[in-house]
Amino acid sequence: MFEWNDANLRKVAQDDVFPDEAEEVILNNPIDLEFETLSGEERVRQVGETNSGRLLVVVSTWRGENIRVVTAYPASKLLRTLYLKQKGIYHG
Repeated sequence: MFEWNDANLRKVAQDDVFPDEAEEVILNNPIDLEFETLSGEERVRQVGETNSGRLLVVVSTWRGENIRVVTAYPASKLLRTLYLKQKGIYHG
């Protein structure tokens, strides 16, 4: 279901994200932030939560029947607040 290789594994590792965390965000009903097309490939940027509660931004694309994570990184304070408000769990 997910497509990983040396390039995207290195990319997420640069931001101290594990591959399984990026996958969890995609599987845990994230919020879509943006869609863009680069070189004919549609990418989606999403903010969501890992199973342990870490909030991450994940950029991914479809490659055939697989999801390829392009990058993933910790969510900014603004995106964390947006996510928590959208999910109805922000009390600030």
